[in-house]
Amino acid sequence: MFEKIKLTDDEGNELEVSVIEQTKINNTSYLLVTDSEDDEEEINAFIVKDLSSPEDEDAIYEFVEDDDEFDSVARIFDELVDEEDLN
Repeated sequence: MFEKIKLTDDEGNELEVSVIEQTKINNTSYLLVTDSEDDEEEINAFIVKDLSSPEDEDAIYEFVEDDDEFDSVARIFDELVDEEDLN
């Protein structure tokens, strides 16, 4: 079972997601998350980055929207996660 975290989208809606994998690139932590249930055939996956500083009480995450950054991080997650691990 994956760890669950709560994110807030751009409209202020709270979204509970499961962390599939995480990695650190150039001192930035990235998480591969999904809002899909375990029994769904297809999953929706998102990449978020941790913008928290050591002083922050709660973690601060931002959805990765820059295409180049997304593609670079997605390639790494593709190597880290086997599709069968998600089912």
